[in-house]
Amino acid sequence: MIIIKGLIKGYKSKIIFLAIIISVYFFIPAVKININQAIFILSNVDVDMVRDYILGFGIWAPIVSFFLMILQSIAAPLPAFIITFANAGLFGWVKGALLSWSSAMAGATICFYIARFLGRNVVEKLTSRTALKSIDEFFGNYGKYAILIARLLPFISFDIVSYSAGLTSMSFWSFFIATGIGQLPATIIYSYIGSMLTGTARTFVFGLLCLFALSTFIVLFKKVWNDKKKKGMM
Repeated sequence: MIIIKGLIKGYKSKIIFLAIIISVYFFIPAVKININQAIFILSNVDVDMVRDYILGFGIWAPIVSFFLMILQSIAAPLPAFIITFANAGLFGWVKGALLSWSSAMAGATICFYIARFLGRNVVEKLTSRTALKSIDEFFGNYGKYAILIARLLPFISFDIVSYSAGLTSMSFWSFFIATGIGQLPATIIYSYIGSMLTGTARTFVFGLLCLFALSTFIVLFKKVWNDKKKKGMM
């Protein structure tokens, strides 16, 4: 009974926390203006613009970057890799990678719990019904591998995967660990490359990373396929 009460109390606190975040956005004009500005900057998919925006906050730049990553997680499907590149350019690839990975994990956690506690209708408003349906099919096809595969592929929305996971019976820790492992290689590579390149060269490198991710996907797909064949033979 004590454990159940503790769980209920934990759920209520998370719901209250989410409600506070939503209320702050809608009822504090300055917050709403700044968030809308950040969304506009991210939607331009311009690394230099994002870097200059973050740099403009001076000593608060790392904190702003952290919350910017969380914002892009909630406001799907804004691109996360733009922030990762910017972080690498501003803070160096090691510190930038750590900042990008930790903030992405925080964003993924928030998306997971938004879906878990507020349900599919809210998630569809934050994303889209069509996108959510396609990810549902992806989960159905790849089962326990879905999160890991999705995190390795840069062209699959990070945010919608997090929301979709929250709508399943998957435990939070299974989701969190798979996300952390799957997100780490891409974050390290993006950060290392982002610390060295500027301008249009990033577009070329991103294309190469997509090719690398696709190759990884093919290997994992073969593993999933073989696992299904083995189960079918048993």
